[in-house]
Amino acid sequence: MTAMMRQIHKQTLTIVFVVQAILATGFFAPAAHASGLVSLFVTNPLTGVALDGMDPVSYFTETDPEAGRPDFEYDWSGVPWYFATAANRDVFMRSPEVYAPQFGGHGTMSLSRGYLSDGNPQIYLVIASRLYLFYSTANRDAFLLSPGPAIKDAGTHWAELSKQLLARATPQ
Repeated sequence: MTAMMRQIHKQTLTIVFVVQAILATGFFAPAAHASGLVSLFVTNPLTGVALDGMDPVSYFTETDPEAGRPDFEYDWSGVPWYFATAANRDVFMRSPEVYAPQFGGHGTMSLSRGYLSDGNPQIYLVIASRLYLFYSTANRDAFLLSPGPAIKDAGTHWAELSKQLLARATPQ
């Protein structure tokens, strides 16, 4: 099966699952019923790919992050990741925790305030060799006012909120 066919298959399965969840509840599926869609990592809701398909290694090696390609896919922590080159994929495979966004790609400033929001792969900072995503440029600007305490608070809240995400992902 080619990479493109796998991608189309994944998209089709995602759509089928969402439709089944909606039909099973009459209109909207509560988060507990959408457990197959819950992950510690923020993914594109249609493709299921981390970082909206951006190459996580390129955040560290390029001026701007590069789009990954399905040809250079690697599944890590139950989530597909795309890379611009085979070399970047191989680097990620050796140390994914170094290149993956902190807090699963959830918005760092939102977490520091005690709640989850999806981080935007286009709104980011690399600080102390770690990738942080933000919901908005305003959140990123607020973070820059006091990054140390914001990271500490985000880590404290992530410890509890990530447990809630895992509980949703675990079948009851």
